[in-house]
Formats: sequence, C-alpha cells, structure tokens
Amino acid sequence: MSDHKFQVHDMDIPDEPLALSVLTGFLGSGKTTLLKQLLQHPDMDETAVIVNEFGEIGLDHLLVESSTEDIVLMNSGCLCCTVRGDLVETIRKLYKKRLMKEVPAFNRIVIETTGLADPAPILQTLMSDPFLSDRFRLDGVITTVDAINGNHTLDNQQESLKQAAVADRLLLTKIDLASEKSFSDLKQRLRDINPTAVIEEIKHGVIDPSSLFNVGLYNPETKTLDVQNWLKAEAFENEDGHHDHSHNHDHHPGHDHHPGHDHHHEHDHHHGHDLNRHDDKVHAFCLTYDKPIDWEQLNSWIEMLITLYGNNLLRIKGVLNIEGDSNPIVIHGVQHIFHPPVMLEAWPDDDHRSKIVFIVRDLKREMFDDTFKAFIEQSGDLR
Repeated sequence: MSDHKFQVHDMDIPDEPLALSVLTGFLGSGKTTLLKQLLQHPDMDETAVIVNEFGEIGLDHLLVESSTEDIVLMNSGCLCCTVRGDLVETIRKLYKKRLMKEVPAFNRIVIETTGLADPAPILQTLMSDPFLSDRFRLDGVITTVDAINGNHTLDNQQESLKQAAVADRLLLTKIDLASEKSFSDLKQRLRDINPTAVIEEIKHGVIDPSSLFNVGLYNPETKTLDVQNWLKAEAFENEDGHHDHSHNHDHHPGHDHHPGHDHHHEHDHHHGHDLNRHDDKVHAFCLTYDKPIDWEQLNSWIEMLITLYGNNLLRIKGVLNIEGDSNPIVIHGVQHIFHPPVMLEAWPDDDHRSKIVFIVRDLKREMFDDTFKAFIEQSGDLR
C-alpha cells in the first residue's frame, strides 16, 4: 500500500498575491486600542494580524479558539498570530498553514511593529525577500499618532518622526482628550511632514477597516494598478496649480516587471511651528520631468544617491516615462532597497511626465535637482 502524497490540488493556493500592511506608531499612541477594535470588526474576517504578544492586547473576550500556541481565531473570523523569533519565518509558516488549510483562508496580513521600531527594515524585507515578494503585495503603512503627546514625541523621538514620514495612513488617536490648538498644530505639522498620507481622526480606536487598507499600488476592486492614488503627486501642487516637483528612479537595471508601494512632501515649515523641530530635517518633494528618460542614466543617478545618501532616502515612489517604452514604469524604494520596477499597461491619463516623490532626511532639494541635471538632463524641462 503506497503512502498518500499531498497533491497541489489539495492546497488553497491564492489567485493573486495577498495584501500586506504594516501598523506602526510610537509607544502609547493607541495601537493596542486600535487592534482591539479591529479584531472585533466583521470586515476583518479574511485578515491575519501578527502581533508581538497576545497579552498586550487582551484577547480573552474576542477569542473563539486557539489553533496552535501562537495562532488564535477571533469571533470576527480574524486570525491573530504572535511573532515566534524571526518575522519572515512567522509569515512563511502562516502562509504555509493557509495553503494546507490548517487556518482560514486570509487574504491580508497586518504586521504590528513595536513602538520603538523603525518601519524601514520591515518594508525593505517585504520588498526584497523572494518568498514574500512573490506571494504578497505591500499595501500600505498605517501609523498611529497620539493627539495629546504627538508633538512632544515628534520633537524628541526620531523613530516617531520616521514612522509618520513613511505612512500611507496617519491615525490621530485620543482626539477627544487633546486641546484644540495642540490638535490643530499637530495636524498641520503632519501635513507638512507627509502631505501624501491621508489623516484619519479616531476615538477609542474605532475605525472602519476599509479606511486603512487597499491604499497600495494595486487596487483589488478594479484588479488594476492605480498609480495616481498611490503616488499622490497632486499633493505637491501649489496654489497656482503648478507642481513643486522633481524626479527619481530605481536602481534595478533591466525592466523586471512586478508590483510596488508609496509617499511624501515638504514645503516651507512656516506654520507657526518651532523651526528647530526635528521634522525640519525631514521633508518631501516631487520631481517632474517632461521628456522621456534614459533608463541607464537614471539607474546611474539612483545608484549615486543610494551610495552617498541611502540611509536618508526614507521613501521614493515614482512613475517614469522611459525612452523606448510606450508604457510607464513604476518604482518604489525605501532607503537603499528598491522593489523590482513595475510596468503599467497604460498611462493613467494624458499626462506622460515622469514624477518622483521623495521623502528624505537631512538632504536639500537642490542637491537632487543639480545631480539629476548632471546625470540625465539634456533637453528636457525639469521643474
């Protein structure tokens, strides 16, 4: 009698890459309260949440059953999983359990980081790990900010500033407890740091999950790549309707075509803030270029930026008009790591300019303009 072999058709193989979101925020910013509420929401039934400790959240009243010692099923249908050692290994094991039908077929993983965590290494891992990049798409970064202590935290904690800078969604918590002026000041400050992130105001951790997810390049509803919503270059248009823009591209020679992610902007920080605040060192801008760009020259420029300034390139997102290609190329990088470039099927509209959004720390916009011209500009019009 032959041993039974597990066949591929017995597995629950996803039709498309699963969404992966990162939830971050500084200590005391309301992540635990938010997670408690999310884990009760019926729209989380196809979501797996990876946390550091079950005990921090207090799951007893939400628990249906424990699948294993580190995976529990919520009464909403959501899975909750603790990190056992390495995060990537935890995700691998969870994915394999899904394939083998040992856990419900989740379509999204939300990774909660510790309050002191720099989100960049996690984003870089999700972009560069072969197992993860083939099976997951990076959807977005969700950052909680305490409306009472947020200004103080941004003043004194560099990691808090980075968490806000790379966010796709900024969740202002404890808004009912903050003074009106402090709250208004914090909102304006966050807009200055990161003009492309949507700011949501929440009380007691209550928010509809639909406000947090599907904010990446891929739109699961239309099954298309929504570059305009992902790039948000219009956030850099100034009052007279012109773009305050620049330009940048990815360091992968050759056009591998896979999907990627988002962010940021700076204008003047003269909104009544203390100009010595740390966030004057973090800002965002968008470079725009009218003419098609040579891919190799672009790669050379990006390689130079990464080599000299990699740690200060917090996030780079762009859509590019490349010489010889009728379709646009999308790039996405976090510091020195880039997602493989993605080719779109078509331009989203009649605007075929290259646009690159940079979020940077301790780097001047003029350096990007000057080096771009030195490496790339010949007859194009950079603004």
